[in-house]
Amino acid sequence: MRFIMVAFLLAYTLQTYSQESQQDTITRLKGVVVYDDAIQKNQAIGTVASGVIGAAVFQNYSPLDAVAAINQISGVYILSGALNTNRITIRGVGARTLYGTDKLRLYYNEIPITNGTGSSSIEAYDLENLNSVTVIKGPKGTAFGANLGGAILLTAKQYQEERTLLTNSFTVGSYNLIKNNVAFSHTQEDFTLGITYGHTETDGYRENSDFNRDGFLLNSTYTIDAKNKVSLLVNYIDYTAQIASSISKSDFDTAPQKAAFTWGEAQGYEANKYSLLGVSYTHQFTPNLKNTTSLFYTYLDHYEPRPFNILDEFTNGYGFRTRFMGSFGFLKYSGNYTIGTELYQDEYNWKTFENLYQDTDGNGSLQGDRISNNKEYRSQLNTFGTVTLPFSKKFTAQLGLAINNTKYNYRDLFNSGAANKNARKSFSAIVLPSVNLNYDFSEKYAMYGNISRGFSNPNIEETLTPEGVINPDIAQETGINYELGSVLFFDANRLKIDLAFYQMNIKNLLVAQRIGNDEFIGKNAGSTQHKGVEVEMNYQLPLGRKVKAIPFLGYTYNHHKFKEFLDAEHTYSGNWLTGVPKNKINVGLQLKHTNGLFWNTTQQYVGEIPMDDANTLYSDAFSVVNSKIGFAKHFGAHFSATVNIGVRNIFNAKYAQSVLINAVGFGGAEPRYYYPGNNRNYYGGLQLRYVL
Repeated sequence: MRFIMVAFLLAYTLQTYSQESQQDTITRLKGVVVYDDAIQKNQAIGTVASGVIGAAVFQNYSPLDAVAAINQISGVYILSGALNTNRITIRGVGARTLYGTDKLRLYYNEIPITNGTGSSSIEAYDLENLNSVTVIKGPKGTAFGANLGGAILLTAKQYQEERTLLTNSFTVGSYNLIKNNVAFSHTQEDFTLGITYGHTETDGYRENSDFNRDGFLLNSTYTIDAKNKVSLLVNYIDYTAQIASSISKSDFDTAPQKAAFTWGEAQGYEANKYSLLGVSYTHQFTPNLKNTTSLFYTYLDHYEPRPFNILDEFTNGYGFRTRFMGSFGFLKYSGNYTIGTELYQDEYNWKTFENLYQDTDGNGSLQGDRISNNKEYRSQLNTFGTVTLPFSKKFTAQLGLAINNTKYNYRDLFNSGAANKNARKSFSAIVLPSVNLNYDFSEKYAMYGNISRGFSNPNIEETLTPEGVINPDIAQETGINYELGSVLFFDANRLKIDLAFYQMNIKNLLVAQRIGNDEFIGKNAGSTQHKGVEVEMNYQLPLGRKVKAIPFLGYTYNHHKFKEFLDAEHTYSGNWLTGVPKNKINVGLQLKHTNGLFWNTTQQYVGEIPMDDANTLYSDAFSVVNSKIGFAKHFGAHFSATVNIGVRNIFNAKYAQSVLINAVGFGGAEPRYYYPGNNRNYYGGLQLRYVL
């Protein structure tokens, strides 16, 4: 916490020195720090109060550390067990998911990349290929699924200036880290092309945690004429990541580098091949009406030897998304609307095999006999519309409505019996309204409010009974979100403060109760109440004519509890929600000099996290400080170079970067709750840019 005081005391102490350059205008650079623009009327988002980070924020961190960059956003916390093991929570939603991310919707250039049950894998996408990450908190994103957790919109790098550019970014670091990213872009009046290839490899901090990834991205747009434009997106990722898994309290205290014993013996890992192909066409019918329609295909090939079995799966996904956006006269002002639909279907195929690693004399996993063979067809249809009505220059209302229809069709291809051959589950169409109100008291002060309804689908474990058939009693989670916020500017607009209060009441709480190594029972076990406060501040302070200082602060207070929760003979009503820290603070200070020198230091504080529903076990609170310094230099009009070095976890804090909630020890073993965070580690990079 000392760094928090230092950053802001430094900023205000130096303000006296900065008075000499008051005439030097400092614009509010949205890409420099996290911002939560409560008053933007962005049709692409169709909502208010969205946390956004841009490429300039990514550059403040290691290119391998997308988690730390996104964790700057208040209300968002990513529990990261490894580069390939991330669980994103937004306002507490998704915290009870045992592995991975669900209950939100993930988009890449507005193409959905969340699978048919709502699971997402943000780790499949390279930070260096992104232009921005937008986080819609809660279900108010009518045009993006209205999920209880919200939505995350990834935007690939965009090229505005008419030029041809070749860039190579090379990074080395601790744990034998090597990362190289080479990018070519060409932009002219009617055509843009960006091609990127990236390679990453590292041994990792822990045993059995090697990571190796190759990725290719093509992003292109062709403007046919003034009314027509077509875009192509191709993204391919191939990565193999060993799995150290979670460890017990004893191992966490004495040997955090260790892998879980059985995972180490089996040399467990996952091998993934992700493909995304999307084609978008935009037509401007009139100056007040345009349409964008996208067709897309996704493919995942996943192979994962685990100690208890070997999982071999692949998923084919496809669909389309179309959206009409227009404007119209309303009273004396101009309103706007959007209406569209999105269809996503996928075919999920998975098999499991015996893992005979105990018979290989320490050589790792060996595939044995098949023990299951399954197929599931999944379909989601989202229809949505919003209308924005400006009643005056100061007061605007936005009304939204989304309708979701989800269907599952499960088939057991291994076991006999009619019940296993074709089991269907179709949820009733769910109506999801949203109301956003915004009032601008002045150019320096605005308030907004939101009431919205959201939902979450059960994941694959929750849809099936232990016998492997569709659970007919499982229902979707639903909830109502209430939100009130404001944005304020002070000191000639240099100081910006965003403040949000919210309450989200969720019923039909989905619970995946673990009964074995790979066996779960899904059920609706009660309700939760999520209340919280989010504050973000950034202060852009000129220190003379050549130096800018930008201190920033993000604070999250989570008051999330089980309202009603009955699990077997236990009652957990009134307990704190599992997997959510009550307090999270991100604070940082950026310095930039006109000669190209830059420095960024950040601190993240995470409070203790309840690890079991009974609230008898908590992880320890922790604080991690990171710093990066660099220098950029232009050599003539065509060539530039940037060199940087960075340190993560400067004070070598010992902490759990992720926890596994409600862990169970099998065969008398100690439960494995902890994913240790990395110790102090270093990296350095060189980026070369050449304008042809």
